[in-house]
Amino acid sequence: MTGLILLAQVTIGLQATPVLTRADPSAGGPSRTELRVVAPLAFATAHLAGGRIALHAMLNGEGWTMREGQLATGVWGEGFSDRRHPHTWAHELVLTAQDVVRLPGVRWSVTAGKGFAPYGTEDPMNRPALQYPVNHHWSQVLERAVLIAGVSAGPVVLEAGTFNGDEPERWDTWPNWSRFADSWSARAFVRPGGGVELQLSHAMVKSPEHRNGSGLDHIMWNASASIARAVRPGMLYAMAEWAHADEEGAYQYSSFLAETQLRFGPNRAYLRGERTDRPEEQRILGNDFRSVRPHNENSNLGTTRWTTVSAGYARRLPAIAGRVRLEGIAELARAHVTNVTGIVFDPTLFYGKNDLWLLSVGLRVAAGEPVHRMGRYGVAMAGQTMREHHH
Repeated sequence: MTGLILLAQVTIGLQATPVLTRADPSAGGPSRTELRVVAPLAFATAHLAGGRIALHAMLNGEGWTMREGQLATGVWGEGFSDRRHPHTWAHELVLTAQDVVRLPGVRWSVTAGKGFAPYGTEDPMNRPALQYPVNHHWSQVLERAVLIAGVSAGPVVLEAGTFNGDEPERWDTWPNWSRFADSWSARAFVRPGGGVELQLSHAMVKSPEHRNGSGLDHIMWNASASIARAVRPGMLYAMAEWAHADEEGAYQYSSFLAETQLRFGPNRAYLRGERTDRPEEQRILGNDFRSVRPHNENSNLGTTRWTTVSAGYARRLPAIAGRVRLEGIAELARAHVTNVTGIVFDPTLFYGKNDLWLLSVGLRVAAGEPVHRMGRYGVAMAGQTMREHHH
């Protein structure tokens, strides 16, 4: 059997995290406590043709376990406010061909399927904190129909891709195939060694909040620097990023985020701080957590700025039957929210105060392979700087 048809390796994994969350206060003013199962995942990676062909697949069950979202003060997107929306059931399904034909001095890859556009930093699911940051929709473009080409030479990696601009409207929504290739992005990495990675990316996302394409386009920039290296107590990871989004000059949003983690033995401790602007959209009558969809520029009531500090601690627990891995996680976040523009939305009146607390306690349950690092395909996957973060 030739190498082109030889199945080299298949890895399969499962993961889910029951999380008890207390928000004080929450949207509309009262405190709330909820239990949700977040990120129930089934995923697989298959390598064929001696590793030159790779298939990444991930099913996400949040549409069943947290259909109305997860309490997450400050988080927004896809019609949810102060709740993290459920991701689509087909979170990632991409096929990558890499170095199928050898080229002198360079490596190259082509990726196609449903997944992440080559833009911004890693999916927060792959990073230390339990709760997503406020800037998720400014720093990642995901769950799109993508076509990506990448090339690397020495420490430099360049990627460019095209995709559909519309973001999912529901957990069971597929990309609007008639809009494929109406948006594009490009990303560059520099990896000089020592666990250091520098990243710069730019995207033009056409009308992400209008499925039919009649809304405002987003012009987006993201830059980051990260490091991961062994230190005397264990493994140190740190990352800082800046993001900016411009809605055709009508609205502009910026974000600064920094996070770090120290892993020592079965323990890890982490800290994250961010200052992120988000749109305040007209809420649905009777539901403080949902905004009107389809969104239009007339429903934007202004911009708020969220300054949030999150601290967490996690510890690996004894495995069940030697196969099922467990990790207990506790995380506390304090957010301070203020107006940037607009006088219609007053955060002090809406929440009852400017300072909001979020306490989350979770138990990550996993079996099989760890979650693969989503959003980096082909040549962009080599040289990653944060392979061990919490699995």
